[in-house]
Amino acid sequence: MTTNLNDDHRRAATPRNSQAPTESDQATFLNVSEKGKARQGEGYDVYGEDEGDADIKYRTMVWWKAAALMLAETVSLGILSVPSVFARVGMVAGCILVIGLGMLATASGYLIGSFKLRYPHVHNMADAGEILAGPVGRELLGAAQVIFMVFLCGSHVLTGLIAFDTITAGASCSVLWGAVTAILCLVLTLPRTLDGLAYMSVVSFVSIMSAILITMIGVGVAGHQGSVKATANLTFAAAFLSVTDIIFAYAGHVAFFTFIAEMKKPADFPKALYMLQIADTTLYLIIGIVVYAYTGDSTVSPALGNTGMTLRKVAYGIALPTIIIAGVINGHVCAKLVFVRIFRRKGRVSRHMTTHSWTGWLSWIGICTAIWTLAFIIAEVIPFFNDLLGVISSIFASWFTYGISGIFWFHLTPRSHMWTTWRQKLKTLFWAGIVAIGGFIMVAGLYASISSIIDGYREGGFPGPFTCESQALQ
Repeated sequence: MTTNLNDDHRRAATPRNSQAPTESDQATFLNVSEKGKARQGEGYDVYGEDEGDADIKYRTMVWWKAAALMLAETVSLGILSVPSVFARVGMVAGCILVIGLGMLATASGYLIGSFKLRYPHVHNMADAGEILAGPVGRELLGAAQVIFMVFLCGSHVLTGLIAFDTITAGASCSVLWGAVTAILCLVLTLPRTLDGLAYMSVVSFVSIMSAILITMIGVGVAGHQGSVKATANLTFAAAFLSVTDIIFAYAGHVAFFTFIAEMKKPADFPKALYMLQIADTTLYLIIGIVVYAYTGDSTVSPALGNTGMTLRKVAYGIALPTIIIAGVINGHVCAKLVFVRIFRRKGRVSRHMTTHSWTGWLSWIGICTAIWTLAFIIAEVIPFFNDLLGVISSIFASWFTYGISGIFWFHLTPRSHMWTTWRQKLKTLFWAGIVAIGGFIMVAGLYASISSIIDGYREGGFPGPFTCESQALQ
């Protein structure tokens, strides 16, 4: 079948029937060529670059580059809060949380990859929402992904501000450092493809590893500073704040669809996923156990603040690349969702997506600027930003990292197959449990985060908006 196209649009991914697939459907996935013919086993042209005249090629990442991006996005800020979790809940519970939630994150990540292979046109959570619940699902999950990622960008602005204040001992207005971080992130977000960010991700990983190594050496040289406990007696709210910190440390799943969409071979995604999960779980355990073992109940968050002032400045200086680059990845994925939404309409992709046109570049720059401006404003205006990020993570990360994968499994699995064998029954119960976990984390996390905000106001512990007061770790 041939299709008549105007000069501005090309054939793009058309959503397939959203009914649950058959067994044969689950084994393969379809791709539509430029002539509309179905073919099996190849990556789907989300961006319309298969027409042959595309100046910008998106689907160029090999699996290890995708793994580097995932590591940079996931590990950067999440690892900094892990030692304080061990200090609150104890060594045993800390290890159980890291290992248990890491295993669940691996299973849910694999399911996201399976859903992408079953529906190759999916580029983001909005596309997945459309398959699950039509236009309402598209708007709901699309808005949720944008809000969550803008707040993630805000957390990088705030962390960059704290890093600059710590390095310079508060020598300048903290608002200035927030602006510097946002501008650096904006400039580095401008490359149009994720492949262009992959090498920066390697730098990001080396950066955070070096900073963490310096921190562990510093606490080791200082010797044991506090008592270490195996377990702890906490209120529900305090204990669950620790759970949300670990969930945030595994909250990279929201970007997985976009990463897979720019891979040369989407079927290689499990390699990248396993590399990510083995690396981040191992790193979280090492940093949590080592730092907590030496600093005990005096452990602070972020983890880089557990050393003396000189080493603290050195660690933050070395960690600056990962603070910025990981923010860049989140900002890029958020911008790409909006960009694709604008230039891919009703199964057609505009030429501006794959060519160096003025419209394409000005739109991309405008979207990136809007995201980082919003990130800067919310990081500066909201006095309880960290606690609000806990609220946002409870609402969105609970589902993007865990709950929604269970919903994907129920969509992919025909009802007639759910209870056929004991193995299938176990799978059904497992994924139903994942959905329930997502719901429970959302409700309990909201309660814990809102309680923390209320306590902060009672104690007067929040700074004012756009304050020049130094936020350096003392």
